Amino acid sequence: MNEQLTNPALDQVPAIYSELADDPDLRDLIQMFVDEMPYRAALYEELFRTGDFEELRRAVHQLKGAAGSYGFTPLTEAATALEQSIRHEAPYEQIRSELNNLLRLCAAARLKPEITA
Repeated sequence: MNEQLTNPALDQVPAIYSELADDPDLRDLIQMFVDEMPYRAALYEELFRTGDFEELRRAVHQLKGAAGSYGFTPLTEAATALEQSIRHEAPYEQIRSELNNLLRLCAAARLKPEITA
């Protein structure tokens, strides 16, 4: 179980943007959520590595709710799939694959597209 989860192609994942990025009341909160992604991802990797699937399920459940509140539907969908796989005791490889997908999306989360001149 002591394997590397992250994919070297992580940099090639297209960015995902908040559907609520233009809401001035949510903008700062969404940015804080995005800024927390590396910490969340590290936690999920550690919980998986140590085999604490129940705590991983709880942490991913929290992400599912927060991602929906901040306009990140792809994150919500990936977190839902992972949470269900853990809950239904899916095969290890399936859980690992779904976690890798979630980690890629966490790394791709952005408030809104960068404006280039």
